[in-house]
Amino acid sequence: MTIPTVTPDIEQVLKHNRKAWAKHVTGRVVLGLALIALSYVLYLVGVPDSFFTALPVPVGFFVLLFLLIRTRRGRRLTACERVLRTYPLEYRTRVDKKSEQWLLLGTVFTVRVSIRGQHGAPLMRAINASTVRRWPKGAEDGGAWVAGDLPFGGVMIVPGTNDMLFMQPSDWQKFADEREQADPSRSARAQQAGLTQLVEKEPNITHFY
Repeated sequence: MTIPTVTPDIEQVLKHNRKAWAKHVTGRVVLGLALIALSYVLYLVGVPDSFFTALPVPVGFFVLLFLLIRTRRGRRLTACERVLRTYPLEYRTRVDKKSEQWLLLGTVFTVRVSIRGQHGAPLMRAINASTVRRWPKGAEDGGAWVAGDLPFGGVMIVPGTNDMLFMQPSDWQKFADEREQADPSRSARAQQAGLTQLVEKEPNITHFY
């Protein structure tokens, strides 16, 4: 495998993911509003009232509600930018996706980013920075660029596509002692990057107001 010689441009990476985020959010807003409007259009053209003609309204409402919850709670684009402006990018030669889980905040991937031949890299909980749920195309074809301090968290960038995932340890408590015992400069850097606490948490709908 050929290791990329050109480090990704941070501004281009952020721009790419902001555009992907905006496209995703706009698409969901249009879909939600279209579903809500569909029942009204059916009424105007004379379709008799029924369960099926009214169904698009609650579906469209929930599309918009879930989008609002995800965009209100999700802070990963801002979190990624803080990490990228605090830590340098380093190339990891291997990316292994172990599993994925569909959650309200997004699809959570369990991944390990490491250097071939080295062991001990932690399992990370990774979420697409653009809010898109799919696993980035080509993410396992080779390695990835990583910024951060993995016991605290970090960012993974897929070479060639600039797709970006925000990562923190899959088992946050497992690395609590290492974080607490980190030297002051390391802790200060993690603080600057906003990685001293678990950033992405599954929202509790009952507390949403």
